[in-house]
Amino acid sequence: MSEATVKEVLDITGDTCPITFVKTKIKLEQLEPGEVLEVILRGGEPLQNVPRSVKSEGHQVLKLEQLGDGRYKLLIRRGAD
Repeated sequence: MSEATVKEVLDITGDTCPITFVKTKIKLEQLEPGEVLEVILRGGEPLQNVPRSVKSEGHQVLKLEQLGDGRYKLLIRRGAD
């Protein structure tokens, strides 16, 4: 499977829960259905909560990749409204 074309990048490494999900949700709402958001986040609560929360909102987690330094890259395809 080829890498999805990323429309926007959001870095939430400096934020804590629940702000991490709030910022992710707001950014996803700015995209069109089917567009891809790349989120850079830290391990721990954000890594557990953000992917689970976006799935429950109807979005698709395409990829979760460890970048090192305790950071991760999460690719999310926005679901339909």
